[in-house]
Amino acid sequence: MAQKASEKGQAGAGAPAVTEPGRVRNVVLVGHSGSGKTTLVEALLAATGTITRAGGVTDGTTVTDHDPAAIRQQRSVALACAPLSHQGVKVNLLDTPGFADFVGELRAGLRAADAALFVVSAVDGVDDSTVALWEECAAVGMPRAVAVTRLDHPRADYGQALQDCQAAFGDNVLPVFQPVPGEAALIGLITQRVLDYTGGYPPRVRESAEPLGADRDTLIEGIIAESEDETLMDRYIGGEPVGPDVLIPDLEKAVAKGNFYPVVPVCSYTGVGLDALLDLLVSGFPSPLEHDLPTVTGVDGSPRPRLTCDPDGPLVAEVVRTTIDRHVGRVSLVRVFSGTLRPDQTLHVSGHGLAERGHPDHDADERVAHVYSPLGAQLREVGCAIAGDLCAITKSGSAETGDTLSAKDDPLLMRPWRMPEPLLPIAVVAKTRSDEDALAKNLARLVAGDPTLRLERNPETHQLVLWTMGESHADVVLDRLRSGGVELDTEPVRVALRETFGSGAKGHGRHVKQSGGHGQYAVCDIEVEPLPRGGGFVFVDKVVGGAVPHNYIPSVEKGVRAQLEKGIVAGYPVVDLRVTLYDGKAHSVDSSDAAFQTAGALALRAAAENGRITLLEPVDEIEVRVPESYVGAVMSDLSGRRGRPLGSESGGTGEASLVRAEVPATELVRYAVELRALTSGTGTFSRRYLRHEPMPPQLAESVRRG
Repeated sequence: MAQKASEKGQAGAGAPAVTEPGRVRNVVLVGHSGSGKTTLVEALLAATGTITRAGGVTDGTTVTDHDPAAIRQQRSVALACAPLSHQGVKVNLLDTPGFADFVGELRAGLRAADAALFVVSAVDGVDDSTVALWEECAAVGMPRAVAVTRLDHPRADYGQALQDCQAAFGDNVLPVFQPVPGEAALIGLITQRVLDYTGGYPPRVRESAEPLGADRDTLIEGIIAESEDETLMDRYIGGEPVGPDVLIPDLEKAVAKGNFYPVVPVCSYTGVGLDALLDLLVSGFPSPLEHDLPTVTGVDGSPRPRLTCDPDGPLVAEVVRTTIDRHVGRVSLVRVFSGTLRPDQTLHVSGHGLAERGHPDHDADERVAHVYSPLGAQLREVGCAIAGDLCAITKSGSAETGDTLSAKDDPLLMRPWRMPEPLLPIAVVAKTRSDEDALAKNLARLVAGDPTLRLERNPETHQLVLWTMGESHADVVLDRLRSGGVELDTEPVRVALRETFGSGAKGHGRHVKQSGGHGQYAVCDIEVEPLPRGGGFVFVDKVVGGAVPHNYIPSVEKGVRAQLEKGIVAGYPVVDLRVTLYDGKAHSVDSSDAAFQTAGALALRAAAENGRITLLEPVDEIEVRVPESYVGAVMSDLSGRRGRPLGSESGGTGEASLVRAEVPATELVRYAVELRALTSGTGTFSRRYLRHEPMPPQLAESVRRG
């Protein structure tokens, strides 16, 4: 729940003030679930006096895991911002979930940040999903560093974790500090000084008495290789000493450019390495001035000049996360890319390009009453937010995640970042009619804040389907719906099957009723012939001699069409057939439009009894991207799903391989979960509908019985 800092009493310092972009660092913490990201954020906040004491994940008292679902699951489920101040620089820490279901929150964090801190556990090392995230950051040139955490754990192995990082991330991943064996201390490989945490944080500094040897040489050579001073390597090889006053500035430049990736060992509970990490965040990571800004256009798509991170430039900001608080209303976490966002300012809110996700294009002018600096759920009011900074605004009526905020008199549009496709469907139904309105309202709020959630009302199965990223994502979504006062159930997702005639047949429809007074009389005879897939429905009139009066022929067709929509043997629409009306009877008094509609439906059902009905299932083309080592397992699994492989393409060095196949949609309902388990979280896939094909007889029979 969003609340003012004074209400919670947790903040130990006010919101950091910043007046120039060069004094801002936006850092997203990345790593697998359980690596210690949230605990590290708590430790950094406490070390800088931002909070009076560090909370705990198991206690549900951390700043960034304030979502009720995160507290219950004891893991992050949403992006959260936690600013701190160090050496006069404001550092916006963006804590992201490590579980693959919440990759949308991670993508939002990457969009809002200028650098990424990879958090790796000294117990668990590097998993495949973390490697994939490293490659994603590399693709956009984002500067990176590594913090190796949980040094205090009995099974911690810093040396092995470092080797894992170097094997997974490359040769330019080098430690700048190393733990001192048997001590709560680190030694700086550049300064050759020991940071002794035996007495707690901050450390006592002393000179090292031990030579550092090859580890220091490797680091120095790595820094010199990235130096802009082309003479430095020759001088170093020639025996000239290279001091920290030269190495540290070159290291910081290489890190900011994304060419060098320092490793810092840290322990959140003992404070080991926290000061070294803070110095790295401030001195090594780039400011927003050094980060290229996303492309902007006019709202109509017209080109505009490229933006710079200038507080005096045109206002362009982006909503990177939206939450709906029951007390405060809509809370938008905003990254300001250009200009200055001030209270009592009228903004243009523009969202385009996400209509297929349930976010129709929209434009509106809205007034911002207040601007806040968020500290987790706390909102601390500030005078403004300048270019490069992160802030929060509340009570916007239309702002959704991914929307652009700009000046009312100069509306601009920023292209949304790439959103992952939700591929796990969950069918929901309100328990009572009175819950239906509450369900609709709460779903609209959730979809507005979560672009990875897609809402669909399937016109064929008549189910309300939430497309989610996976089981954990689905659990969080359902939990939020229920906490909003909605009583709901889930039900199995039904795949939109269809029926057709497997052979020609004739049907006789007779609807005759005499119950006193005006009766009902209609008789018709039809012939049904199957059409090729995609042939649709064709109705042919071959009645001769007026056996069926001309004005009742459309009634027969209407009755046949109504029965086609209802289905015949399993309740699915009937497709791809030609129906020929060739005979019938009418009564001068008792025949009517309704009677011939009924007779037409009866004739089609009679033809089905005389012929053979085939169930059709949708077939999708899917593309699966996995590391080369999983290609065989994926292809074998697809074959077990009645899939027809279309081929595979091997990826280049560090790139995923692509497997293509045609697979029945009935086999893909839970594929998002099963692929993740099969590929240790590294596999992704996309799908598109191809056609409907006959279902195998044994499966069709089970559907009929069910």
